[in-house]
Amino acid sequence: MLNRHARGFFTSLFTPLARWLLRIGVSPDAVTVVGTAGVMVGALVFYPMGQLWWGSLIVAVFAFSDVVDGIMARQLGASGRWGNFLDSTLDRAADGAIFMGLTIWFFTEGADRPIAVSAIVCLVLGMVVSYARAKAESLGFSANVGIAERAERLASVLLVAGLTGLGLPPVVLLVTLVLLAVASAVTIAQRMAAVRRQAMAAAEGAASA
Repeated sequence: MLNRHARGFFTSLFTPLARWLLRIGVSPDAVTVVGTAGVMVGALVFYPMGQLWWGSLIVAVFAFSDVVDGIMARQLGASGRWGNFLDSTLDRAADGAIFMGLTIWFFTEGADRPIAVSAIVCLVLGMVVSYARAKAESLGFSANVGIAERAERLASVLLVAGLTGLGLPPVVLLVTLVLLAVASAVTIAQRMAAVRRQAMAAAEGAASA
């Protein structure tokens, strides 16, 4: 949902930057790789040190590379299958790093096992959300539905983790992660239901043909 509503705003915001990067010879793939590397540094270096605010800020800044590289690819007319594959694969690595960084901190010096476990659950369910869509599309179905797409997951966890680093009670982060896990589970169910409906319709069409 957030993806669809915010896309136009962020495209307008980052189009000048995308054009400038193209003018100086930077490729969309390079932006994708550098952006992912920045997210992983913020999540796997700063989070395990307990620097939740700075880690979230760094991750948020580099996460916008996902918007910039897409604009650049469209400007070049080169938004093909390789770029899509690279972007999707590195997105999974970035998402994993964010929740793993939180898990490491709260299992160690952060000393909050419920938050750490909730982060692991969010990591697993988030991967299943993404896999469900990818597998559906590989089979010729559409699964672009659900209440907890990637943008919603990232925005909520980064905002609350960052504020936790500034003094927000950790219980708020725990509640956020639990709600995010529930929303992810619901999204998985929604995507499975959507694909099942399409599969049944296709089977009925084939039977009546």
